[in-house]
Amino acid sequence: MFSVTVRDHIMIAHSFRGEVFGPAQRLHGATFLVDATFRREQLDDDNIVVDIGLATQELGAVVSELNYRNLDNEPEFAGVNTSTEFLAKVIADRLAERIEKGALGEGAKGIAGISVTLHESHIAWASYERAL
Repeated sequence: MFSVTVRDHIMIAHSFRGEVFGPAQRLHGATFLVDATFRREQLDDDNIVVDIGLATQELGAVVSELNYRNLDNEPEFAGVNTSTEFLAKVIADRLAERIEKGALGEGAKGIAGISVTLHESHIAWASYERAL
């Protein structure tokens, strides 16, 4: 399996509901490094997994929809604990939609899977992986 990873970052604010979250129940900020990895079994006709420039551009577009936002105030996240794991899935699903619509080019139609990892710090991160 071949893979290519591109990186960006987001800065958000949010709070959580539930005793398990301790002090994170209060409004707090988070800055995440965001890695998106695209996988395929065979390289395309140009011998690449995906156009890195387009992948970087589309990841940037997806994270810009979340960047500098208080997720508690976003209607689509009403009543949802926007955990690191949950946000990794949101970003992966949005990237998958863009791939399906052709935003990463025709060659990207051969991508078999995508994973998104959000790094909370140098010692903690969470990922979500999905097939396409």
